[in-house]
Amino acid sequence: MSNVNLPSPILIERAIKDEGAVLANNGSINVLTGKRTGRSAKDKFIVHNSATADKVEWGAVNQPISQDAFDALYEQVSSYLDERDAFIFEGFAGTQPGHSMDFRIACELPSQAFFISQLLHVSSSIEEEPFQILVAPGFHVDPALHQTASDAAIMIDYKAKRALICGTRYSGEIKKSVFSIMNFALPDEGILPMHCSANMAHDGRTAIFFGLSGTGKTTLSADPSRLLIGDDEHGWADDGVFNFEAGCYAKCIGLDPEHEPDIYKAIRYGAMTENVVLSEDRQPMYADARYTENTRAAYPLYHIANIEPSGRGNVPSTVIFLTADAFGVLPPISKLTLDQAMYYFLSGYTSKVAGTEVGITEPTPTFSTCFGEPFLPLDPLVYARMLKEKVKGADAQVFLVNTGWNGHGKRMALAQTRAMVNAALSGELDDAAFMPDEIFGVLIPKSCPGCPDEILDPKSSWDDEDAYRAQALKLARMLDDNFKEKYPKASQDVRSAGPRI
Repeated sequence: MSNVNLPSPILIERAIKDEGAVLANNGSINVLTGKRTGRSAKDKFIVHNSATADKVEWGAVNQPISQDAFDALYEQVSSYLDERDAFIFEGFAGTQPGHSMDFRIACELPSQAFFISQLLHVSSSIEEEPFQILVAPGFHVDPALHQTASDAAIMIDYKAKRALICGTRYSGEIKKSVFSIMNFALPDEGILPMHCSANMAHDGRTAIFFGLSGTGKTTLSADPSRLLIGDDEHGWADDGVFNFEAGCYAKCIGLDPEHEPDIYKAIRYGAMTENVVLSEDRQPMYADARYTENTRAAYPLYHIANIEPSGRGNVPSTVIFLTADAFGVLPPISKLTLDQAMYYFLSGYTSKVAGTEVGITEPTPTFSTCFGEPFLPLDPLVYARMLKEKVKGADAQVFLVNTGWNGHGKRMALAQTRAMVNAALSGELDDAAFMPDEIFGVLIPKSCPGCPDEILDPKSSWDDEDAYRAQALKLARMLDDNFKEKYPKASQDVRSAGPRI
C-alpha cells in the first residue's frame, strides 16, 4: 500500500502500534512529544538567497542560514526518511480558488501525518512542484556541523520551495511552517495573511478577531448565532476572507465542557491531543499540566457544529483586536481610527499576570507584531499597510476589546464582553456617540446595548483616580517604547496615533 494520504483509521492504528500513541476513552489519540512541548523559536532559520536577501526582515525572529548548509542537511534528512518509508501528506492550504498553495509533507511518524491531514485539505491532484516539507523528529542535527542552535532545526527555503523540521515531535511546527510560507507568498498576490479567527452572520456580515493566547479569540469567535469560518489563519482578498486550514489546533489546558463546549465535544475519534495526561481508564485530565501547560488538541473543522463549510466569508465589516490588559486601564471596548488600527496592530499588545487572578499588581506586557510575530518573514509594515488598505477599502469598523482586568483586579465579565462584541458585529456601534480616552486616544462609546454605561470608562472601576492615571501612563510608556524601538520607519501619522504621554 502506498503511504500517500493514508486514511485516518490506518494512520491512527499505526500511531498506536509504531510510536506508542494511546487511544483515549473519548476516541481521540494522545501522543507525548518528549522534551519539546512547544515551538522552538531559536531553532528557526530562513535560507539567505536571492529570493530572500532584500525581502525578509532579518533578525532574532528570522535568522539566516546559508544555501549550502541547508542543501546539505536537506539531502541527509531526505535519505533518512527514504530509509524509513515516510508517511506522505499531499494537499493544500487556502480555500480561495487561485490563492491556495499545494504541499507535499513527508512525515517520519504516522501521528504527524494524521495531524496535518486534519489541519490542511487533503487532495489527490496537487501541482507538479508543490512546496515540500520534510518532518523528521528522530533526526537530530549537529550544531557544530549544521550551523544550528541545538539538535533541532526548522528551516525554510522559499526560493526552492523546500522546508525541514528536525529533532522535534511537536506537530505545531508543521502548522506554523505552512503559515510562515503563506505569509511570505500571499502579499505578492494582494492577499493579507492574518493570524486571526473569522466568523459570519447568517446575513453575510463577516468579522475577524485578532488576539494572542489568553485573550478569548477562540471563545468569542465560536458564537452559536454565527458561522465559524476558521479559528486561526486566514487571508483577506479583495472579494472576501478565506481560511487557510481545514481544522483547528486548540490549547486544551483546563478545558471543561461548561466553558468551552465546542472544543470539548470536538475532541473525539478523528482528533489528536498532545501531552494530555490520561487517567488509568484513559479519561483526559485536562487540568493536569505535568507534561506542559501547552497541551493541544487537533481536530477537523467539521467537528464543530456551527461552521461555514466553504471556509470563506465576505469582506469583513468588523475587525476586532483582543487584548487582556492586566493594568486595568484600557476600555472594555473602543473604536479605532485607521492610523490607530495600524498602531495597535503593529503593537500586538496583551499582558499576563503571575497567578490566576492577581489583578493589576504586577502586569507583564507582551508585544507580538501583528498578533503573529514569530511567523512573519516580511517587514511588519508590509502587513500593517495592507491591513489599513483593506479596512479602508471595505469601510470596515475596527474595535479594541479588553478582555482582561478592571481597576478592582477583576476579569471582565464574559457576558458583558459578548454583549459589546455583538453590538460591534451587528453595526449598533457604527454611529454611536464616542468620547476620546484622555491618554490612549481611542474612542469610548458613551453607551452600548446590553452593558451598563458606567463600565465603559475604565476610570470608573478605580477608587483612586491618581492611581488609575499612574498605571495608564505606565502602560502608555511601555507601548510607546516598544513602538519606537521596533518601528522607526512607521509614518508620523501612525506614530502619533499612539498614547498621549
